[in-house]
Amino acid sequence: MLNGSTVPTRGVDLAAAELAASQFLEALGVRLDNESLRGTPGRMARAYAELFSPRPFELTTFPNDEEYDELVLVRDIPLRSVCEHHLLPFTGVAHVGYLPGPRIVGLSKLARIVEHFSCRPQVQERLTKQVADWLQNNLRPRGVGVVVRADHTCMTLRGAQSPGAQTITSTLLGVLRDDARSRAEFLSLVHP
Repeated sequence: MLNGSTVPTRGVDLAAAELAASQFLEALGVRLDNESLRGTPGRMARAYAELFSPRPFELTTFPNDEEYDELVLVRDIPLRSVCEHHLLPFTGVAHVGYLPGPRIVGLSKLARIVEHFSCRPQVQERLTKQVADWLQNNLRPRGVGVVVRADHTCMTLRGAQSPGAQTITSTLLGVLRDDARSRAEFLSLVHP
C-alpha cells in the first residue's frame, strides 16, 4: 500500500451511487425510459467509482550505491482526473523528476504516484504539489520537480468555452528550486 497516503479509505456504495445518478439525470430532464439510457445511471456510478479508485502499490526504492547525482526525469506521464468544482474530467501529462539522495526509486513508481493523487476530485495546483511533497517526504532526494500540463473540460466545454486552452502548474523543491542552474536544466528537459 502507498506509504504516507492521506487518502480517506471509504467504501464505495454502487447501489446508492446509481440511485443518485438516476435522480440527478431525471432532475435535469433526462428521460431514462428508453433502451439506450436505461442503464446509464449504473454506468455513471461505475465510471466515477473507477475514476476515484487508484490501484494500490508499494513504493520501491533502492540504495543509490553508485551515488548517482544527476537528474532523473520521467516525462509525459499520462494523467486523468476530475475537477472537484464541476466533476468534469481533466486530462494531460505530468513530468516528474528528482535529484537522488541516498536512495533511488523504481521509475514506474513515479507514474503510479501521479495516478494515485489524480484518482479523486482534484484541482491541478494541489495535484502538482501533492506529487512533489510526497516524493520529497518519502524519498528524501536533494530536489524534486513536478510540472503538470492539462486540458480541463470544465473550461473547454462550459463556462469560458475555450477549446485548446491548457493549464500548466509546477512545484520545485530543494535544489531544483534554490539552484538556478539545476532549475534551468530541469525546465529545459521538461520543455525541449
